Amino acid sequence: MESSRDQRVIRTKAMIRTAFTDLIEEKGFDALTVKDITTRAEINRGTFYLHYRDKYDLLEQSEQQLIEGLIGILSTIQPAILNDLIDIEQIMPQIVSVFEYLGEHADFLKTILGPKGDPSFHALLRKMMSEHLFEKNVVPFIRKENTLVPTNYLVSYIASAHFGIIQEWLMQGRQESPREIAAIMFKLSARGPLYAAGVIKDSKQAADRG
Repeated sequence: MESSRDQRVIRTKAMIRTAFTDLIEEKGFDALTVKDITTRAEINRGTFYLHYRDKYDLLEQSEQQLIEGLIGILSTIQPAILNDLIDIEQIMPQIVSVFEYLGEHADFLKTILGPKGDPSFHALLRKMMSEHLFEKNVVPFIRKENTLVPTNYLVSYIASAHFGIIQEWLMQGRQESPREIAAIMFKLSARGPLYAAGVIKDSKQAADRG
């Protein structure tokens, strides 16, 4: 009985989320109302208020759920193997999983990151990536005497670049598979944009030019 009720809740929330996403795309978040959502989802207002206080609570819960899902994937990364992955140019499986997860939520993400969505979510997603992908898994292994730029600028650059890749992938309709886009991200992260562009051939040449 409990499992059946849980499934109904999941289905109801999915219907609300789909209606919410479609309406943001059509009208923009500011213009839509709870009545719009319940009408589109074909539920009554009471059902909506069982799960959300208002449209702002729906937005916050939807964004937070997505962020928590990404954190759950990134938390499984083992920093000690990063050097080994770079040495053999192996794609980190967690990054593939991240893109698979983003693909599952592509409609909501594309909308919320779009011009009619929530501008504050851009900063929230970048902050999450910075904290859980770089500050926890990369920064502790950085030796300041070896870095060519201050660490804070390095982390900001990488987080923003990765956010840009995610946004471009979503906005272009996910033409590459999760593994293909993860490989693109790896080449840019591990070797740098000039290497990926074919301007330089290796990291030593990049250092020489710098």
